[in-house]
Amino acid sequence: MATDVKQVPEQPVERTTEDRIVDSARDFWGKNNKMITYVLSGVIILVGGYFAYNKFMKAPQETKAAEAIWKAEDYFRNDSFNLALNGDGVNAGFLKAAKNYSGTKAGNLSKFYAGACYLQLGDFNNAIKFLKDFSTNQVEVELRATGLLGDAYSELGKKQEAIDYYKKAGTMFDKDDVNSPEYLFRAAMLNQELGKSKDAIELLRLIKDKYPNSDRARTDVDKYLGKLGDLN
Repeated sequence: MATDVKQVPEQPVERTTEDRIVDSARDFWGKNNKMITYVLSGVIILVGGYFAYNKFMKAPQETKAAEAIWKAEDYFRNDSFNLALNGDGVNAGFLKAAKNYSGTKAGNLSKFYAGACYLQLGDFNNAIKFLKDFSTNQVEVELRATGLLGDAYSELGKKQEAIDYYKKAGTMFDKDDVNSPEYLFRAAMLNQELGKSKDAIELLRLIKDKYPNSDRARTDVDKYLGKLGDLN
């Protein structure tokens, strides 16, 4: 007599977390593969375009800009500020370089030089305009530009604005023991003129404490501290 054998239902295989993640990824890819392909293609094009722009357009432009200002820099070093600013009819000056090569390092640097030239030529408003338009991530150069802005405002009789820029320049880069104490001293003198003796004393003491070996500390600070009544 045959015995009925009961079929035991197969137990479902338990799916691991990894299996579920793989299936989910396949499902997502199946639904979105075209969009993902388009996005990746766009990224590749953008990255390739960026490197191509830097190599074939920006780099040659930077070279041209640097070559364009070499004569103007030579004029500047020899105190021929008008020629440096406006050119000599053959070689471009800083004004033309700043305009024609905006966006390049040399074009940006031309703004600094133009501001410095205008300051030397007595056109203080244009000096301020170009110096404010100049930007750099080199703190030593930023210090000089900021100090020149202080000079321009001082020449215009705008003493408080000059003080603000001098103080900023004087505290921007501690390792500069030449320009920093000089700009702090100029700020102190303007504070003295405005009757702000306390502020002047603080700045003079800062020079004495921080830059004791500077020319200003050795020759002027104690003298002016005495005039301001600070004899300690």
